[in-house]
Amino acid sequence: MASKVLYSVRGPVPRKRDDFEDVLEERRKSSDLRYALKCYTPAVYRNLVPCKAGVLKTLVLQSEAVRYVIEQVAAETGETWEAVQDEASQVLEEMAHRQQLSTIRFFAFTLSKAFKALYRSVRVNEDGVQRLQQAIQEHPVVLLPSHRSYMDFLMMSYLLFTYDLALPVIAAGMDFMSMKFVGEMLRMSGAFFIRRSFGGDKLYWAVFSEYVKTMLRNGYAPLEFFLEGTRSRTAKSLTPKTGLLNIAMEPFFKGEVFDVNLVPVSISYERILEESLYARELLGVPKPKESTSGLLKARRILSEDFGTMHVYFGAPVSVRSLSQGHIGRSQYNLVPRHIPQRPAADTQAFVNDVAFHLVRLQEENMVLKPWALISTLLLQNPNGMELSTLIQQADWLRGLALSFGAFLDWPGEMVSKVISSSLAVHRNLVCVSGGRVRLLVPEVSGAECGAEEAEFNRAVSVLSCASYRNQALHIFVRPALLAVSMRSTESCRRDEIYNCFNILRNIFSNEFILCPGASVQDFEEACHLLVKCGALRELQQEVVMSSSGQTTLSFLCSLLEPFLQSYQVVCRYLCEDTQEDLPEKNFVPAVRNFALRLILAGSLSCYEALSSDLQKNALAALVRLNAVKQIKNSDQVILKINKTAVNSLEDTLGGKIPTQKPVLARL
Repeated sequence: MASKVLYSVRGPVPRKRDDFEDVLEERRKSSDLRYALKCYTPAVYRNLVPCKAGVLKTLVLQSEAVRYVIEQVAAETGETWEAVQDEASQVLEEMAHRQQLSTIRFFAFTLSKAFKALYRSVRVNEDGVQRLQQAIQEHPVVLLPSHRSYMDFLMMSYLLFTYDLALPVIAAGMDFMSMKFVGEMLRMSGAFFIRRSFGGDKLYWAVFSEYVKTMLRNGYAPLEFFLEGTRSRTAKSLTPKTGLLNIAMEPFFKGEVFDVNLVPVSISYERILEESLYARELLGVPKPKESTSGLLKARRILSEDFGTMHVYFGAPVSVRSLSQGHIGRSQYNLVPRHIPQRPAADTQAFVNDVAFHLVRLQEENMVLKPWALISTLLLQNPNGMELSTLIQQADWLRGLALSFGAFLDWPGEMVSKVISSSLAVHRNLVCVSGGRVRLLVPEVSGAECGAEEAEFNRAVSVLSCASYRNQALHIFVRPALLAVSMRSTESCRRDEIYNCFNILRNIFSNEFILCPGASVQDFEEACHLLVKCGALRELQQEVVMSSSGQTTLSFLCSLLEPFLQSYQVVCRYLCEDTQEDLPEKNFVPAVRNFALRLILAGSLSCYEALSSDLQKNALAALVRLNAVKQIKNSDQVILKINKTAVNSLEDTLGGKIPTQKPVLARL
């Protein structure tokens, strides 16, 4: 499979990464107005003159692909050709960007003020910027940033303006259109707006895809979108969505461009602006509607310290190079280019593999701050830790993370100073009292406040802290799956441990970025890393814990424990609290109430089981493993539960790994 080629096991020597420069340093020394009004003449693709918005719309509407679909829709609906064309024009008017330099300069000025207030520094790898500048001039470029905050796309455009690079045209959700004035400002800075879902609307799809492909074929501007589709509210990478990536790669598949460069960008935050908002959303509090008034009310955050931000522009990935030996482009010669086609199975598999490959590249270049390690330790010690113990264990964990290839930003100071500085940045989440460090839980006041609200507040703190631990999970997840497998099998036999590893990996394939078809490579990587750090010894047919490996393996097992317990809670709910049929819309609130009852009864201490993200991922795993079936009725989706299979899965998560149970035969 393509994944086996695209997958890259970490080498024995960590690769050298670029150095960083603080882009705010110059901004603190000179005029923001002069910066915003500077001469801006970015290098563009093959020295083309950027296309005006009106010309771009005309090109899209007059394209053979859109005209072909207009004729199809007119024939199917009985409407006149002109009426359908008017509808296509309205779709394009709603969607298209209208980039204006005056608006870009306005954002350059205001964002300079905001970023200097929010961040101590914004550090960028300038070598990556130079590679991007070269790539933009040679081939169409697609920018693929990670997505953890609303700041992501603002920062991307700000940095490209700073370095005199062509500003991207950015795919944005329609949510922003509800923001009066701001929505249009975003449109004039390069955003184009697409609906979250357009199902079988072939006219909308035709206009949208042709709009994207026209920009790429002609190289009018870099295209920017988020592979994950939406912001990650847990700070874990989300399973990539391939729809837009498919469209972006199609001009190469059809021979309309020589190559397309995909540029993964890793954006890392020491402190995320929306941390508390995200935690509440995961606990069922509705997401606030985007509005201009809400944006103005958020001005108070400008007085807070959000530490350092890192932006790492990865090396451009050539679609042409990746596709060699995997995609036969001759298949696209069999049908006229303007006729829409569904991607062939091998093409879709290739695009899917590329998407996972790119997300892994994003993860590898994520910069971890000390707080990611500190929060990991605090979550494993819910009653708090002595400060001296925390310092000692954080130093040990730093060494383990570095041996696993972590990109760690750890100042060259005494460990105690680094820890103290990190605790100060996150004083909204943690407190130090009497030499002991513990999570800070807002106190519940008033006689009307009960136990449920107290537990809700504690859950907000835990989930906020977990979002920082999650930033480091990609470093530890494969060794952690191996550690849990060794604990569960209680065997040293390599084949038995691998069997368990493969089962757990399959269960958690919605939870972590685990490339499809790469189970053997993941297992080998996990073994390599644990041998490298001295926790394991590999014999011919056995994997054996070393004399000093207990601490490492125990830590790794504890790291996965919240995920194991949360999935078990979902299984228990489906077996104990439901009939065989359950409306899917009731699933998340029902599981949350079930988990809350367990917490209030003292039989569950895992607050992460309240997270809707974990609950949805657990359901996706159960559906994929045929323990639950989704049956679509006219007005809703019903979950049909196979309680025998769910029980078996719960046993597996509890460490009872089956070897021949038929319900798990397809794992």
